Amino acid sequence: MNLLFPKEKIIFDVPDAEIEYYPDFFSFEKAKELFEKLKNEIPWQQDNITIFGQTHPQPRLTALFGNDGKTYSYSNIVMHPHKWNPLLMFIKNEIEEICAENFTTVLLNLYRDGKDSNGWHADNEKELGRNPIIASVSFGADRSFHLKHNSIKEAKLKINLEHGSLLLMKGSTQHFWKHQIPKTAKPIGERINLTFRIIK
Repeated sequence: MNLLFPKEKIIFDVPDAEIEYYPDFFSFEKAKELFEKLKNEIPWQQDNITIFGQTHPQPRLTALFGNDGKTYSYSNIVMHPHKWNPLLMFIKNEIEEICAENFTTVLLNLYRDGKDSNGWHADNEKELGRNPIIASVSFGADRSFHLKHNSIKEAKLKINLEHGSLLLMKGSTQHFWKHQIPKTAKPIGERINLTFRIIK
């Protein structure tokens, strides 16, 4: 039985996408507890990333957990998964009750401050298959999540990802849209984001 069922569901009416947002997926106190455990128990790493021929440290810390040792690759980074732990299995099971999926992998990001970011991209790697579902849960400081359509210039969306929230991107979203977490000059605390996905 899911004791943390979301209070509210927001569906965004945008073209070529299925985007749902649950601002209170986890209660404030439960989200705070999960944030502290994730920060202290996850083996965070910082990889080098190559963009436009230049290599530099990735502007955030990451970790990968998943089934069967299946790697996940993006931006010339190949990540090897750790085995699921009870903490991540708890979060995974709560999300799966909402979206009726069986996620195989989770990519974790730790944004240490406003200088840490994630540039424009789509989660459209070939190992995710066609029309992947991405479940993104956030803990810690709020961050602005930007989306833009690949060909419809006026189709844009900004979502404030709140502490304990869940964002679902489904259907053709990853084929027609890109998203980012931009840098901010505002003083801002740490944020941990988990993106659950299915590797084929």
